[in-house]
Amino acid sequence: MNIRILVIDDEESLCEILKYNLDKEGYEVDVAYSAEEALTMDLSVYQLFIVDIMMERLSGFDFAKRLRNNLITETTPIIFCSALNGEDDTVMGLNIGADDYITKPFVISEVLARVRAVLRRSQVTRHDNAEQSGSIYESDITFNGLRIDRNEKVCYLDNAPVNLTKTEFEILLFFLTHRNRIYSREELIDNIWSGDVVVTNRTIDTNITRLRKKIGPYGNHIVTRLGFGYGFKETY
Repeated sequence: MNIRILVIDDEESLCEILKYNLDKEGYEVDVAYSAEEALTMDLSVYQLFIVDIMMERLSGFDFAKRLRNNLITETTPIIFCSALNGEDDTVMGLNIGADDYITKPFVISEVLARVRAVLRRSQVTRHDNAEQSGSIYESDITFNGLRIDRNEKVCYLDNAPVNLTKTEFEILLFFLTHRNRIYSREELIDNIWSGDVVVTNRTIDTNITRLRKKIGPYGNHIVTRLGFGYGFKETY
């Protein structure tokens, strides 16, 4: 089955550029020129949404929230593509549940690389879920009151679920399974992100800063070594 992508942006020329280049990559691409138009479509058929943020009436942020609150689309990957390039905008987009955030103007080769990477991560997750349904069980990873359920893909803090994005979950899982060593940003990219995705130092720093806040006192165990990188220390 071909991968179907929905591009949602009120700039028709940008939609056509993305559609043309994604079509060349072998994807089936539809476009919607507003979030309202997108909501009239059958969203269950898409494996990825590429969404502008600054649209009239219903913003990309609000549209993404609706996707995440719908059982049919709650796990479908979202890439924001926006002229908003402030750190707060990026953090808000990732907190809503986006899988990536691209700023305009963009280089089309970077967009294609990020699309491939997001789709590959999504396919790996579906493969993991299929293995789980075949009775393959992975034990929980724990550190004091912090627990990761690898089967349900949920993090718990003192038995209360923590709302982590997919990237935050993968960072924490990596740290908890590779404790007491400092990893460079390049090593984190190789182990957490896909090989051909473009990840900046700022992306790593933003995700780790947000993760620290979400896991309460255990955030102090994610340490920074200036000039070297990050690690999870059992004692600090």
